[in-house]
Amino acid sequence: MRLFARLFLSHLLVLLVAEGTLLLAAELLASGFFRHHVDEMVRLIGPRGAALRPDLEAGMRGTLTGALLASLPIATLLAALTALLASRRVVRSVQLLERGSREIAAGHFERRLPETGRDELTDLARSFNRMAASLERVEESRAELIGNVGHELRSPLAALRGYAEALVDGVMTPEQAGTAILREVRAMDRLAGDLSAISRIEAGRVELHPVDFSAADLLRAAFERFEAAFEERGVRLELRAAALPVRADFERSLQVLSNLLSNALRHTPPGGQVSVRVRGGRGEVRFEVTDSGPGIPAEHLERIFERFYRVDAARSRQAGGSGVGLTIARGLARAMDGQLTVTSGPQGSTFTLRLPAGV
Repeated sequence: MRLFARLFLSHLLVLLVAEGTLLLAAELLASGFFRHHVDEMVRLIGPRGAALRPDLEAGMRGTLTGALLASLPIATLLAALTALLASRRVVRSVQLLERGSREIAAGHFERRLPETGRDELTDLARSFNRMAASLERVEESRAELIGNVGHELRSPLAALRGYAEALVDGVMTPEQAGTAILREVRAMDRLAGDLSAISRIEAGRVELHPVDFSAADLLRAAFERFEAAFEERGVRLELRAAALPVRADFERSLQVLSNLLSNALRHTPPGGQVSVRVRGGRGEVRFEVTDSGPGIPAEHLERIFERFYRVDAARSRQAGGSGVGLTIARGLARAMDGQLTVTSGPQGSTFTLRLPAGV
């Protein structure tokens, strides 16, 4: 049976039960209501009034019953119309939801339901619209990701084709071509690894091992990893360590800090400086990585942590950036109950990694 028929019959059933209850109650309780009036009539009639009492009571009961029976068709009709309208409204909302769900299943994530009213059906429509908006964002993100991955793969694949053709034509020696091909394969392998990391982070499947460690130990490990790279580029690396306790995954924290230092080195010209300062307070430890590069324009700050977003796409790709490093860094920071933020100006940028303080 269709929903409309079930709702309508349910309303009618409730109506019939109510009418039957009303008639039964009237038969049982009516005499108690008009007894006083019968007594008054008997008193006014006089000595013959006592003999007429049964007729008077029967007449009043019959009149009341007749009035109730006469009003039942009208009440039933009005109640049926009300039930019809109420059932149609509920069914119409359910039908809209059903059509919207079918369109969402077909991939039309822009579909929205009207949010008129203040009842539970409106709340349901509002929840449906929020779900549709979330799915629309996911679909846009998926399409953007596919496009970005295709774009990122296009450059190394084109390079591989060029090296292969140069090798076949004898323009490059096998050693030269092999070195160049290996470089491009490593770039593709790095991109695949970064995409896998993003997938695990966004799915909440990152394995973490929180421990208490000193912020100075983390900076020391980062310095040992990047000392040679900074010297080779001619950029000064300054560390202002403090022995503050941190509660986080040491290796993941080092991965985030390494990403920030690599990013700062890539955007700081030779002769510039990158400094790392540690501050504490309010139950957290802050690692501030500041570079003396050109800074990030204000219109790019809101999107700097998006996947594959680059302020200067050409320079980042030539320098080896995959465009997802900051996305991974922020995801790891949040997974460790921390946060990663950025401020920037003409004199450079500052990335701040916040991690929970240890004991």
